[in-house]
Amino acid sequence: MAGTVLAAGVLGASAMLAFGLGAAGAAAACGQRAAASADAAALAAADIASGAVPSADGAAPCDHARAVAAASGAQLTACVVDGLVATVSVRVPFGALAATASARAGPPGAR
Repeated sequence: MAGTVLAAGVLGASAMLAFGLGAAGAAAACGQRAAASADAAALAAADIASGAVPSADGAAPCDHARAVAAASGAQLTACVVDGLVATVSVRVPFGALAATASARAGPPGAR
């Protein structure tokens, strides 16, 4: 009987550890998705601002950044274009929480 209780306790502790590690892994993946979305959105805005990629519909750089962020499941929360440099922030929902990330893109040497 004592062995059964011990086995059940070890099994329960192992299940809780596995659940905790799974949740931490999922949160880390969500954070990486937010970072990748921010990078892509910043690059899209900077490309439009610099003229490297023409805007077929005449939309502003931040509109393109919003579309790129949405395509990867993120929500654009901030977008600032200063000359050729674009700075964006995105939010990716994760359950009741959210992962956020910011990125900046522009030509080399631009501040």
